[in-house]
Amino acid sequence: MVRTSVIGAGNMGSALIRGLYKAGGHTVTAIDLDPDALAAVADYCEETTDDIARAAEADVVFVAVKPDIVEAVLDELDLSADQTLVTIAAGVPTDFVEERTDATVVRIMPNLAAETRDMATAATGDVTDEVRELLDDVGEFAEVEEAQMDIATAVNGSGPAFVFYFIKAMTEAGIAGGLDHEEAQLLSAQTFKGAAETVVQDDRTADELIDAVCSPNGTTIEGMEVLWDSDAADALKDAVAAAERRSEELAADFDDD
Repeated sequence: MVRTSVIGAGNMGSALIRGLYKAGGHTVTAIDLDPDALAAVADYCEETTDDIARAAEADVVFVAVKPDIVEAVLDELDLSADQTLVTIAAGVPTDFVEERTDATVVRIMPNLAAETRDMATAATGDVTDEVRELLDDVGEFAEVEEAQMDIATAVNGSGPAFVFYFIKAMTEAGIAGGLDHEEAQLLSAQTFKGAAETVVQDDRTADELIDAVCSPNGTTIEGMEVLWDSDAADALKDAVAAAERRSEELAADFDDD
């Protein structure tokens, strides 16, 4: 059993804590200065505390805090070479963290689907088997180079918000056609979920799957013609590019330090 500490019980930290709880077999300590944040995750971990020094009792320590307070957290942590520190903060380079700890450093960019154990994660650094086990228990992960973390931040870190945007648009289209909100949202969200799982499990490309759904002269091809003639794909690419640029800007701030 891997003893795990999560420093920061905000949105991402709490999602990770809940996901590990649902996976079972994990001993998790949540650490945060906000008593309300700790209260919200108390049922999903072995212990909650505002004492950051307690993190050093774990085998793997996740630092799930805002980028601008990562350095302050690292200054208070005293970890040894046989421990692993996993940083989640966007834009914080691995070498910045390595200079401030003796622990093995892994940088990841996860997303909020950790709570439902459907998280997509990009990981870089000295990814240990213990970290692989933890990530595997809350979703899927890809090991990438440090130079790819900005684009990974945009694709899978920011990506859920982009998907939520399209689910909302499809839901509103369903409501406009006569469905009530609950029906439209359920059908839209489940459709995205099922389509995503098909892409993960099927060997065909996205284009091949589109062709499989589009019957000649059918309803789907009519809708796809509208999308193909629109700027929807370009808009999504621009959104990803904007998120990537922001991740690069955050990283540059640490380079300046």
